[in-house]
Amino acid sequence: MNLSAYFSKMKGGAKSPPGVGLKEVLWSWLGAVIGIGACGYLSSAYFESRDLSLIIGSFGASAVLVYGAIKSPLAQPRNVLGGHIVSALVGVVCFKMFGGTLWMASALGVSLAIAAMLVTKTLHPPGGATALIAVIGGPKVHALGFLYAFIPVGLGALVLLLVALVVNNLSQDRKYPEYWL
Repeated sequence: MNLSAYFSKMKGGAKSPPGVGLKEVLWSWLGAVIGIGACGYLSSAYFESRDLSLIIGSFGASAVLVYGAIKSPLAQPRNVLGGHIVSALVGVVCFKMFGGTLWMASALGVSLAIAAMLVTKTLHPPGGATALIAVIGGPKVHALGFLYAFIPVGLGALVLLLVALVVNNLSQDRKYPEYWL
């Protein structure tokens, strides 16, 4: 391939997707405020006193998918739960094996999490951040070891998913999920 052909692929060419109406914006907002709020409340009320948390940065990206892009394959329950848990386990393993060289543990954690999600059909982009948090999350996250994959990751993702099931189906115009497995 010559350079001109290579760079011409970067022009794009597809039409921009249409905007969404105010009703869709409000449902997405409602789901996100309840889902992230529930994780934050449960974290502060029950988990933080036990040196645990129920909220991590990658849940913000999951909220975008499960409340704002509910038809996306990346937002379906298998992907949300599986993608986060698989990625968390990969991230913990990479930190345990390569944590002395943080850049290597980070690169391997994210790249192997992507590979694992693809192999298990659980691709969920926030999972890449979940794996990275396992590596760079600091002493509290590292002290959790493999528990990190279940609390905060698995349980927090489950809370987001449960809220998505309730809120996304309140509107007659929305249906979630598209499929389970």
